[in-house]
Amino acid sequence: MISAILPTYNRAPFAFVSGEGSWLTTTDGRRFLDLGAGIAVNALGHAEPRLVAALTEQAGRLWHVSNLYQIPQQQALAELLVDRTFADTVFFTNSGTEAAELAIKMARKYWHDKGWPDRTEILAFEGAFHGRSTGAIAAAGSEKMVKGFGPLMPGFRQLPFADEAALRAALNEHTAAVMLEPVQGEGGIRAFPDSFLKTLRKLCDETGTLLILDEVQCGMGRTGRLFAHEWAGITPDIMMVAKGIGGGFPLGAVLATENAASGMTAGSHGSTYGGNPLGCAVGLAVTRIVTDPAFLAEVNRKAALFRQGLEALVAAHPNVFEAVRGQGLLLGLKCRLPNSAVIEAGYAEQILTVLAADNTLRLLPALNIPDADIAEALKRLDAAATRLDRDAA
Repeated sequence: MISAILPTYNRAPFAFVSGEGSWLTTTDGRRFLDLGAGIAVNALGHAEPRLVAALTEQAGRLWHVSNLYQIPQQQALAELLVDRTFADTVFFTNSGTEAAELAIKMARKYWHDKGWPDRTEILAFEGAFHGRSTGAIAAAGSEKMVKGFGPLMPGFRQLPFADEAALRAALNEHTAAVMLEPVQGEGGIRAFPDSFLKTLRKLCDETGTLLILDEVQCGMGRTGRLFAHEWAGITPDIMMVAKGIGGGFPLGAVLATENAASGMTAGSHGSTYGGNPLGCAVGLAVTRIVTDPAFLAEVNRKAALFRQGLEALVAAHPNVFEAVRGQGLLLGLKCRLPNSAVIEAGYAEQILTVLAADNTLRLLPALNIPDADIAEALKRLDAAATRLDRDAA
């Protein structure tokens, strides 16, 4: 008999009822150290007082009106994002998947309105994850996501990861855009080299191709810069944002240049809930915090501290771990044992991590995780690895 909740997840055998900072408490009173942050969503941890205040204040005033009317909180957040990024304009969504759908539509509408209706192909890269909608899975193209869901939306081609020769060969008169995550999250915490991103931007400029960056997971301070592409010194034409921008409240956005967004006129796209007063009030509070240079400097300091400890962990447990990956507080442990076994061993030590491809463990703590919690995380990961070493002996 099917469960009341559609069984599309293999859920852990416990549930949480409260959280504070980097800690979650289960229904039976156990406290878990959270290195998953809701899959990079709880950028400032659980029950962060400034976010709680922003949400409760707004909840007492106005929840929803729809985009038929002006929304002051939405306007303020859009202006802040435009001020702090490459973008000239912003559209708010409820999720990263919705942001991906708009990015795809925006790129194709751009070329249609320029008089090139056949310029529709979007190039993506193996290992990508852009969401679970039909358009997003077609862009990623992996068998795991697309099997059984055909026919797929046409017009996507996947290239080998960071393969410059393949990219040059694929660009042609039908290419509308290139879409990628500067750091692949679901794909195994794989960062595109800065040199590749610089070449990509140059090739897009030379051919007029739009560059779409998916910073749903690696954006909003996660890598130690506001957005990961800043490390390479480039800017996109269109960018997808979600997860951390809402600090736990469902919120996403598409940021774009005026040129890239030129085809999106009144009636060309919409969202009933997107950019509602509640979401934007929280998003505004998050964005004000994570755009502070002092905050980002602390993210980088914490990341260096955590990474140093993880490198020592790999050295101490070579039968369990192979290498540390990632940037900032978007980190991964490439495993030698099955990463699912490491997750389970972590549960026994009451620490939460997240699976990723290429047998990698994702570590996505709150960006403001205290140093003491980093030390405790390393202690518990060490205990989990020791447990696995003992079981394998």
